[in-house]
Amino acid sequence: MSTLTEAPPPLAPAEPAQKPRRRRGRFTPYWLLLPGILWLIIFFALPMIYQASTSVQTGSLEEGYKVTWHIATYWDALSEYWPQFLRSVFYAAAATVLCLVLGYPLAYLIAFRAGRWRNLIMILVIAPFFTSFLIRTLAWKTILADNGPVVHTLNSLHILDLTDVLGWTAGDRVLATPLAVVCGLTYNFLPFMILPLYTSLERIDGRLHEAAGDLYAKPWTTFRKVTFPLSMPGVVSGTLLTFIPAAGDYVNAELLGSTDTRMIGNVIQTQFLRILDYPTAAALSFILMAAILFMVTVYIRRSGTEDLV
Repeated sequence: MSTLTEAPPPLAPAEPAQKPRRRRGRFTPYWLLLPGILWLIIFFALPMIYQASTSVQTGSLEEGYKVTWHIATYWDALSEYWPQFLRSVFYAAAATVLCLVLGYPLAYLIAFRAGRWRNLIMILVIAPFFTSFLIRTLAWKTILADNGPVVHTLNSLHILDLTDVLGWTAGDRVLATPLAVVCGLTYNFLPFMILPLYTSLERIDGRLHEAAGDLYAKPWTTFRKVTFPLSMPGVVSGTLLTFIPAAGDYVNAELLGSTDTRMIGNVIQTQFLRILDYPTAAALSFILMAAILFMVTVYIRRSGTEDLV
């Protein structure tokens, strides 16, 4: 009984809480990001700042250029070369639509129907990257030659008569016409459409298609209600990766087009390298960048998806 009534021994005083030690390597991720940040600053931010200062300069190559904040250069460049801006947007949009129409079925085939041939088809898709952009474009001069099989076939089918009425070709010629430029853009940027589409389609769970079939949905209904909505991140990514470089391209218009099919990239190249009017060229570059940024922002918001692949 005495042991039951004895008071318990006093508790030892609690030790003061120690501050948690800083984790080692806390700043390691920032050190890993530092080379990329420096690269962007040196090769992107600083050239952009330099071009911005060039666009508000006045003078000549002999006398030298000085920053005089001549903002009127932007208005003069836009008022003089607005047809080339509209032509660039139109050609880029047409090539993007063609890439989507051609690329989506192929991406769907690779994702769901290719089977053991998937790797081979993927290699064929990226095979154009194994050669130079310039060589690929020059090849289209041979493909679309006046005496070539493509022009002969289009003539026999009377397709060139329709495109001539629409203003896409000139008589029996395809080269040096808008159709040739759009064909070159479509071919060169088609892989940029297929790869994001394939990545997005491959992520779709096949059980969703099975569930749609169990609910008696027809194949077209399954595609419209399940497959295409879930592949929208790939559609948005592919269209952006196609439209943005196509709008600023100048190689296809230079090699496959004519003076009537010049895009804004050709004008910028001429101003920089031939006329040597650096303020106008810099102003045109910033106008093009601002226009594309505005269109891309509106497009992403209207597309209803922020999950890009």
